[in-house]
Amino acid sequence: MNPAARRIQRIYLALTLGNTLATSFIWGINTLFLLDAGLTNLEAFAANAFFMAGMVIFEVPTGVVADSWGRRASFLLGTLTLAGSTLLYYLLWQVSASFWWWAAVSVLLGLGFTFFSGAVEAWLVDALDFSGYHGALESVLGRGQMVSGIAMLAGSVAGGVIAQATDLGVPFLVRAAVLAAMFLAAFRLMHDVGFTPERSPRPLQATRAVLAASVDNGLRNPPVRYIMLAAPFTVGAGFYVFYALQPYLLALFGDPRAYSVAGLAAAIVAGADILGGWLAPRLRGLARKRTTVVLASSITSALLLVALVATPAFWLALVLLALWAVVAAAGTPVRKAYLNGMVASRQRATVLSFDSLMGSAGGVVAQPLLGRTADLYGYPASLAVAGMLQLMAAPFIFLSRRRRAPADTASGDAARGPASGV
Repeated sequence: MNPAARRIQRIYLALTLGNTLATSFIWGINTLFLLDAGLTNLEAFAANAFFMAGMVIFEVPTGVVADSWGRRASFLLGTLTLAGSTLLYYLLWQVSASFWWWAAVSVLLGLGFTFFSGAVEAWLVDALDFSGYHGALESVLGRGQMVSGIAMLAGSVAGGVIAQATDLGVPFLVRAAVLAAMFLAAFRLMHDVGFTPERSPRPLQATRAVLAASVDNGLRNPPVRYIMLAAPFTVGAGFYVFYALQPYLLALFGDPRAYSVAGLAAAIVAGADILGGWLAPRLRGLARKRTTVVLASSITSALLLVALVATPAFWLALVLLALWAVVAAAGTPVRKAYLNGMVASRQRATVLSFDSLMGSAGGVVAQPLLGRTADLYGYPASLAVAGMLQLMAAPFIFLSRRRRAPADTASGDAARGPASGV
């Protein structure tokens, strides 16, 4: 890696570290926070569904913002929106607001996250290409996932400890403060490199052009389409499991106010992200095709979720949770590299946002349904259903594999897709 590429990687890792640290302060206690505000399981997971609905609604428009106005502008807008909506969440908790207020602010939280999705990854890939980096993309994405895991480990544990020492609202205030600091850091460090935003004097016409080209690169491109169609099942199940594990593990532990245990659940997932990020390029080296790794990761992690239904012991549940998280995390950088290898630079952020939209759409449907399953039959049954839902992604991954896209076997420069055009 040459000095220019190394600098790009450092900035990417710094932004990933700070952003994940900020957002993860509430990840270990978010479901408990909603339940403490007086919401039922159905309402709490419905609020999460509205969050994901916000992501569905705004994913493509904010992806177009990143491709038309710049990835830096999108990141800065994301920090401001997410900080403001986090403070609104804290206010709703203070006044014990009704469900529909939670639903509305959850949509705003979703908007904040959509400014990040696609933009940061697109910024990284284009900047690395411009700097002359010739290595495998999995290596850099894997390091990013490891750094994200470290930040999530620190933030989720700290959030749980802070909540236990103070109350469930303080981690939300800490999150807003760190996001404000990230705005300043990104304003200074992050500049669009290897990509020139097309700020047309006719913005609506330019937006339509970017969107049309993105559809051609995405949904009309069979191997990309099939890998996107798998996302609703994997992301929908994964989001539910992550948040459902908080009350599930507290129930197994036997102390409903042991908030640090809820933080521990998120910390184990974070540690698994670190290990998974380290494993990803190594697993890729063992498999001729990227889809082999993605398929194996999806199926194995789904079966581990199903196994949780017959797990009455707290520590055994933690072991299965850790295995589930490691297996899922190891496949993520490989999937990202595979998708980036089939996408053109000019529409990269929008297509990646399409992919995120598909996953969020799955969460919109899955979270309230699985939350209702937990109300009726308990958390273990709902986790098993989530595992079966995730298994439904495998046929779509296999269909993408059958299209024999060059990105499935490519490495290095060839893995990052065409520089421009369709």
